[in-house]
Amino acid sequence: MNFNLADKLALVSGSTKGIGYAIAAGLAREGARVILSGRTQASVDAALAKLRGQLPDGRVEGYVGDLADPQAVAALVERHPAVDILVNNLGIFDPKPFEEIPDDEWQRFFEINVLSGVRLSRAYLPKMKDKNWGRIVFISSESGVQIPVEMIHYGVTKTAQLGLSRGLAESCAGTGVTVNAVLPGPTHSEGVDEFVNKLSGGKPFAEFEKTFFETARPTSLLKRFTTPEEVANMVVYICSEASSATNGAALRADGGVVKSAF
Repeated sequence: MNFNLADKLALVSGSTKGIGYAIAAGLAREGARVILSGRTQASVDAALAKLRGQLPDGRVEGYVGDLADPQAVAALVERHPAVDILVNNLGIFDPKPFEEIPDDEWQRFFEINVLSGVRLSRAYLPKMKDKNWGRIVFISSESGVQIPVEMIHYGVTKTAQLGLSRGLAESCAGTGVTVNAVLPGPTHSEGVDEFVNKLSGGKPFAEFEKTFFETARPTSLLKRFTTPEEVANMVVYICSEASSATNGAALRADGGVVKSAF
């Protein structure tokens, strides 16, 4: 299938590793021009070198800045006033008992997981509407539907992304712009390795994975962590011309963790 992404300009926030990097690579593989973003020059340079090694003909560039900071968003928009595709992937998570999560940590999670996407969408959506074509995708989580007791603050921000995505889609009715959310399940990325180390007490990954899907995510049909590339495949399709009839949707790439028929 030709996704018709050649020459489309895509921005993927938080894309130096994990799901974000896999999405950037997938879009570049389909011919899009891709902006990778990260907080440090070192992380962006390393991601660009890796991607150029994998795709020598890929057209990729980097942006260094913390996109949870309004000033960094403004500087990015000044450099790139318009994009065709915006993937709001930037996000953090951290397992912590609810009683131990202070106000400033709630605020930090909202700034990074929710308001970064608000600001980027607010900056780029008007020109997408003017052009009558565009794609905005929020990388939410199955945790936005089934709030994880081990990190409630994370789950709440992912629920907020679902509401934001649907609301923006409603504002694009009758245009060629679509706004959707993708809900990964537990995914084996670099950040998850840190999560596993924190929760497992040093158990080998395979042992933790088996126990995790028996106890914490027993509804999983996959019974393993998904890969970033498996999630990226869904996102690349949603960013494509082929997905024009999909709008305002919450699309699951969760391995069947959410026990629902729809």
